[in-house]
Amino acid sequence: MPECQNCGSFVTEAYARVFTPREVDNPRVCPECEDKIRDGSEVREARSPRNTS
Repeated sequence: MPECQNCGSFVTEAYARVFTPREVDNPRVCPECEDKIRDGSEVREARSPRNTS
């Protein structure tokens, strides 16, 4: 099962398929990673909060 490389949370196979390159099974960040975003090949803090609540 795919899981987030950042926080270890479970992600669906559909989420992993959409948000990862073909050769990568686990996304770098997920919806559970508040205020984290993908930036090229890195994961960084968001410049503005993601209002997820």
